[in-house]
Amino acid sequence: MPIPAERGKVILEHFGWLATAENSISIAFMTAPPGWYETGQLPDFDEYILIQSGKILIEFEDEEIELRAGQSIHVLKQNLVRYSNPFREPATYWAVCLPAFRPELAGRVP
Repeated sequence: MPIPAERGKVILEHFGWLATAENSISIAFMTAPPGWYETGQLPDFDEYILIQSGKILIEFEDEEIELRAGQSIHVLKQNLVRYSNPFREPATYWAVCLPAFRPELAGRVP
């Protein structure tokens, strides 16, 4: 099920709160165009990211990680994080959230 996103990002949730009314896990396929970014978040869920193509930038309070195709990361809940694609090519990736992603659990920060 497509989920509305900002700045051209496409989110296709296969399992989760919106697609299947599942609260324990969400699995979504993401497409992040060049120049895409989102506001920071302090989520109430763990997030596992696996890059399929391209790369994304993941910013923490004290570290930046450039994640490339074939790489993955586990972002623990309650860690301030910001995702973006400042690169020239689109990025595609899978995101798994435990518990399932819900807007009120994202903890968006300005």
